[in-house]
Amino acid sequence: MKDKKAKLESKARKFIKQEYAIWLTTIGSNLAPQPRPVWFIWDKDSFLIFSQPHALKLKHIKQHPNVSLHFNADKTIDQDVIVYGGIAKIDTSVPPVHKLRAYLKKYKAGIEARGATAEQFSQEYSVAFRVTPISLRGW
Repeated sequence: MKDKKAKLESKARKFIKQEYAIWLTTIGSNLAPQPRPVWFIWDKDSFLIFSQPHALKLKHIKQHPNVSLHFNADKTIDQDVIVYGGIAKIDTSVPPVHKLRAYLKKYKAGIEARGATAEQFSQEYSVAFRVTPISLRGW
């Protein structure tokens, strides 16, 4: 059992380093799951995600901070499935995107493909929140 957990954690770390987006699932006001892909970086002990200030996901997080995160499954769904359960919380101490080297390293091309500068993206996606993992499952 310990070996299986170690393999899963190793696979999860690989996904965190390699994947461009992760699926965030919040709980809507009607208590239905609301999945959406988001950009993220791993920062210290949590997923760091930015949002537009009026996005529904922020309202959902305030009402129901329990969320899940998962990566796209490989073509062979019997392998490479990683699902985190976590607690989401807005973090007002995070600098804006254009001042976060790790975020820009990962998403500079994506930001430019949107026709924006890093500063413009920072203004539009001005709310940072963290998802601190509390569980990990997968196969």
